[in-house]
Amino acid sequence: MTDTIGGVDAPVAGPVQTGQEHDVTTADAVRELSKAEQALVSDLVRSSRAQGVALTGPDGLLKALTKSVLEAALDEEMTEHLGYDKHDVAGRNTGNSRNGTRTKRVLTDACGQVPIEVPRDRNATFDPVIVGKSKRRVTDVDRVVLSLYAKGLTTGEISAHFADVYGVNGG
Repeated sequence: MTDTIGGVDAPVAGPVQTGQEHDVTTADAVRELSKAEQALVSDLVRSSRAQGVALTGPDGLLKALTKSVLEAALDEEMTEHLGYDKHDVAGRNTGNSRNGTRTKRVLTDACGQVPIEVPRDRNATFDPVIVGKSKRRVTDVDRVVLSLYAKGLTTGEISAHFADVYGVNGG
């Protein structure tokens, strides 16, 4: 999909490496939105507030946006993998095509667990980068867990901390 907010291939300030461990501060990873993107965000926030939808929390706008952005990125990766757009006749009789989706729950820094739909291909050769096949986290949670453990917290304390902050177990 090319009509996502900011696009999937939007430039990001700072040394972000997709699919690899990286140590980037939040300030480095934020890019400035264009005026059109800012207007879209304002419209989304205004609409959500009018409907009584919280901005954060389990059913909030941030979680819905995270889900939408991750799914759009995965759809773009699938298009790149197959070499043709969704529903494009160019994909007929190519030997590999889209084959529905599967639900996966991923852990994010911003809003805890998010259920996403990951596209599949018939030959099972699609290996997404943004959320790898065996990955359940799109964060630096592993690094945080190791850091807390190294500072002397027990696995029970780490799990309790993650349950409080993210609504999931971290250990």
